[in-house]
Amino acid sequence: MGLENNLNAVLSSLPKQVTLVAVSKTKPNSLILEAYHAGQKIFGENKVQELVQKAEELPKDILWHMIGHLQTNKVKFIAPFVALIHGVDSIKLLKEINKRAKQHNRLIDCLLQVHIATENTKFGFNITEVKKAINNAKKFQNIKIVGLMGMATFTDNKQQVTQEFKSLNSVFESVKNKDITTLSMGMSGDYQLAIEQGSTMVRVGSAIFGHRN
Repeated sequence: MGLENNLNAVLSSLPKQVTLVAVSKTKPNSLILEAYHAGQKIFGENKVQELVQKAEELPKDILWHMIGHLQTNKVKFIAPFVALIHGVDSIKLLKEINKRAKQHNRLIDCLLQVHIATENTKFGFNITEVKKAINNAKKFQNIKIVGLMGMATFTDNKQQVTQEFKSLNSVFESVKNKDITTLSMGMSGDYQLAIEQGSTMVRVGSAIFGHRN
């Protein structure tokens, strides 16, 4: 019952406008099924191969989110079924997603990843490039930009993390429209701070599944 309790604890801490993505990377199917039977339908994976395998083996009404860095040459493997791609960080990747979505006669929802962290390892558009990317995406028929996503610096400095989330939220507020309604920010360690700064979607793994071995 531990997992169901964890899941319920996380869910009860979320305002009703916030969507929970259960981060199931490296977790066995048995645990994902446990969360699924407890009512969780949205799961996030960060490796394409693992995502494809789980999508084949698990219930078909699961909504799979690709939350990791996505290489253009891997898009074709997830295009038939992925529900949302979080980390779209280049026009080149948008083009590829559009092309593969078209082959499957699908419209794929995407979030543009904005670089807010101080570390250089995080991917994403900078704040000025985001609007350009949104305009650019209008010419693609098979993708829909539904929001923005960002990852804060991995630090214990809550003030810094709050500031980074705040800066992403101000970008989000400036591009928000009837299609762009999702702001995906916040993970197990900082999702409460992210919600305070306007997040509408959080990616939570260890608080539900326990820490990775």
